[in-house]
Amino acid sequence: MAARTSEFPEESELVVCTVQSVKNFGAFVSLDEYDNKEGFIHIRDVATGWVKYIRDYVREGQKIVCKVLGVVSSKGHIDLSLKSVNEHQKREKIQQWKNENKADKLLEIVAERLGKTKDFCYETFGYDLIEVFGTLYGSFEQIAVHPESLPEEGFEGDWTDAFIEVAKENVTPSLVQISGTLELVCPLPNGVDYIKDALMAGIAASTEQVKIQYVGAPRYRVVVEAVDYKTAEEDMKLVTATVVDTLNSSGGKAAFHRDAK
Repeated sequence: MAARTSEFPEESELVVCTVQSVKNFGAFVSLDEYDNKEGFIHIRDVATGWVKYIRDYVREGQKIVCKVLGVVSSKGHIDLSLKSVNEHQKREKIQQWKNENKADKLLEIVAERLGKTKDFCYETFGYDLIEVFGTLYGSFEQIAVHPESLPEEGFEGDWTDAFIEVAKENVTPSLVQISGTLELVCPLPNGVDYIKDALMAGIAASTEQVKIQYVGAPRYRVVVEAVDYKTAEEDMKLVTATVVDTLNSSGGKAAFHRDAK
């Protein structure tokens, strides 16, 4: 099970639960990400509208995603809502949960290679990675593609080589994609060559996966893929600024329009 930095969930947080028992007035669940702490879903929070048979919606052993309505940590009370989670949120949360469980197992491999315990790894660098990269799996994804991110973020030590190896061996990053359109015009006799040079300069400037496709004069579609949107946006700015500056300095005219998200 993936380690948590807090003992209880926060209000409005989405959590993965396993239904333990179903009553006429609601359902008791265990929170998979929080040491199987008990939570309760009142029947009014099971589904929208009147619920005649609660077992039409929940059953023992079922994995569900709930929204945290309230937490009283001193009493161990966690109130949950099933109806407040839509299908998209459910799919996204389940995938995140699976990723974090995978990352936890990968950290165990790192620990074995270091001759340390998994808890030692969490305390020494795991929680710090989560703080910087958002999630443990996110750190494995980032390092699999950009191992230089570790020293850039101030991480150092004997563990870094093992972490990079495990990340590269086991993680295929899921890439995000953004796009935009360049409008390029050069009235000079060899204007086509200047446009080609500008496009090649833009591609050469990229640190990510970039494609530039001819759409029809004077438009060229630019597509950038990266591990996250922030990285993709930064690379898009670098590529298109290089193309625009290169062509403008050669006597042409260039402009870039970002596609709507």
